[in-house]
Amino acid sequence: MDLQDKVVLVTGGGSGLGEATARRLAAAGGKVAVVDLSQERADAVASDIGGVGIAADVSNVEQVEAAFAKAAEALGAAPAVVVSCAGIGTATRILPRDGALTVDSFAKTLQVNLLGTYTVLNVAAREMAKSEPLDSDGSRGVIINTASVAFEDGQIGQAAYSASKGGVASMTLPAARELARFGIRVMAIAPGLFETAMSAGLPDDVRAEICKSIPFPSRMGMPDEYARLVQQIVENPMLNGTVIRLDAAARMPAK
Repeated sequence: MDLQDKVVLVTGGGSGLGEATARRLAAAGGKVAVVDLSQERADAVASDIGGVGIAADVSNVEQVEAAFAKAAEALGAAPAVVVSCAGIGTATRILPRDGALTVDSFAKTLQVNLLGTYTVLNVAAREMAKSEPLDSDGSRGVIINTASVAFEDGQIGQAAYSASKGGVASMTLPAARELARFGIRVMAIAPGLFETAMSAGLPDDVRAEICKSIPFPSRMGMPDEYARLVQQIVENPMLNGTVIRLDAAARMPAK
């Protein structure tokens, strides 16, 4: 799909991978709706790229529906490209030292990372299916979700996070198969260790130790490298129903 003048909606677009994606797709000609939990962060990025900032909690169905409606109204059409980057990183053991149950933490992680991603997918599919085809293939849209290498290499304390990202990865193929008749592609990216807000506060010695486990290039990924893959997925019509690991051949140790 050619990005020129296409409406794009990016969740988690106020920072990190989502911000880099919003900036890159805008530079490629897209008209971008930056959706974030924080209106301030969404507006800051949107003002830089000539887009629109929208505040929404992806785990809230009404707010997601409203975000799509606002994007269509502000940018002139329903989104043809939707990228889900909103999510939370959690680290909670199944059996902590105090023996407390961690069911609530598990449920919250799935609520945001898995159900939130599904909600965006569901609303995006409904809106795209009503649109006119955009090219000779009959394409109506591309939905790209964010999993994590933790869906295969989950570490101790990541049971909830790994389960949430495993769900994102697992629904990729069935979603792509179901939505194929509407000309909607569904893909997922599973990033490894990237420079984001979660990693920004790591001490230099910890960062150096982490980078030793990354074969090549032996460094943390840059957000624009994630965004570059998003653009390539959008532009290559044969990419569909697949989870792509973006990890420099790294495999996470047990802890």
